[in-house]
Amino acid sequence: MRVRIPFRSAQEAPLDPALVAPMSRAARPELTGGRRIGVLVQHGFTGNPVSMRPWAEDLAARGYAVEMPLLPGHGTRWQDLNKVTWADWVATVEGALDKLAAENDAVVAVGLSMGGALCLRLAADHGDRLAGIVIVNAAVDTLRKDVKLLPVLKHLVPGFPGIANDIKKPGADEHGYPTTPLKAAASMFAGYAELRRDLPRITIPVLFFRSAQDHVVDISSSRALNAGLSSKDFEERVLQDSYHVATLDNDAPRIFAESAEFIERVTAEQQG
Repeated sequence: MRVRIPFRSAQEAPLDPALVAPMSRAARPELTGGRRIGVLVQHGFTGNPVSMRPWAEDLAARGYAVEMPLLPGHGTRWQDLNKVTWADWVATVEGALDKLAAENDAVVAVGLSMGGALCLRLAADHGDRLAGIVIVNAAVDTLRKDVKLLPVLKHLVPGFPGIANDIKKPGADEHGYPTTPLKAAASMFAGYAELRRDLPRITIPVLFFRSAQDHVVDISSSRALNAGLSSKDFEERVLQDSYHVATLDNDAPRIFAESAEFIERVTAEQQG
């Protein structure tokens, strides 16, 4: 793909705050065997809660407490994303985990793309506070050679064309940014490099959904997870009818149902 430098995004209007609003729901233990189960739900890079809301609503309907944060720099204008870093996003998910852990008996984290990477970061740093994680097309690595140029490119151009709406299902829209901000992208990939080194620290159960055809995250992330995780309870399931944003795609009902089965199992096992 040829990109004219400096790249100018066509869309400047901010997103509707109501559309991209975070979500917080209390547990309904009467639906979950009397225990309070919390689920942290995390969107990905240049995305927002739109991509995860159907999954979050499904989890809440099953009685789980849900915390679905809007990551700093997201859900407004793409330029705002260049003002924040990987550390800001990690701090956000850690705050959501703190809230869920304080109010519930067990917690699971689920995430899409970079949201999956943030769940893995939590699992590496706070695995004793999680019963397990569910990740969908999680990004931790890339085969793209131009990523190595980001430390220089980020000073030359603010952004490149966006990665939003890699969805097979007609009519679906994740309302992501039309531009990939390069300072933020550089910080994200630096965070991924650190995360890859720490994958062996992850020992809790991991359920990994991966689309067979994904135009955003390539096979290198799957290889890194299979080679690096120490989890004995790790399963990779391939989605045949979805692209990257599988949570809004044809395989979404499968993700919702199978993740609920996983959450029920790992939280029960944690209780002993």
